[in-house]
Amino acid sequence: MKPASQQPEVTALLARAREGDVQALGTAYAAVYDELKRAARAQLRRSHDRFQTTALVHEAYLKLAGGSRLTATDRNHLLALSARAMRQVLVDDARARKADKRGSGLEALTLTAGGVDSGGRAVFEVLALDELLQSLHKADERAAQIVELRYFGGYSEAEIAQMLDISDRTLRRDWRKARAFLLAEMSP
Repeated sequence: MKPASQQPEVTALLARAREGDVQALGTAYAAVYDELKRAARAQLRRSHDRFQTTALVHEAYLKLAGGSRLTATDRNHLLALSARAMRQVLVDDARARKADKRGSGLEALTLTAGGVDSGGRAVFEVLALDELLQSLHKADERAAQIVELRYFGGYSEAEIAQMLDISDRTLRRDWRKARAFLLAEMSP
């Protein structure tokens, strides 16, 4: 994570973006771009997805910039929203690849490296995790956010504790609770 001295700059840019300054969001996103690429690289390495790192970060930006009104209030909130947007991009991509009936047998053009992933293992992992996260979110919103930031954001426990403004001890407790919930849900 970047030093706290850079946080007010991003916070000020996000305030301008919420007031309608279109360029301010781009500037704020550029300030956290390296962190987002690191998070995207970690996520793609873990999920064995063939999506390109830069494409994932850019698609997440488009999702944030093109969606409803921006709600990010500071650097940590922007990073958390970006991690969620990356998750949504990967889930949307997995759903599209899973839908065999689309395209009448034509090969789909995607943002993955080297074309369409015919293996599909990553597709089912991403979709299964998304479904589990939705269930966890209903049971414990903060625990779901921790899983999302660790798995889809690639952030360390210390970074997540700082982002969520909670103690390391609380984070570890919520992480254990989330893992127990996910393991219970995955058991036959």
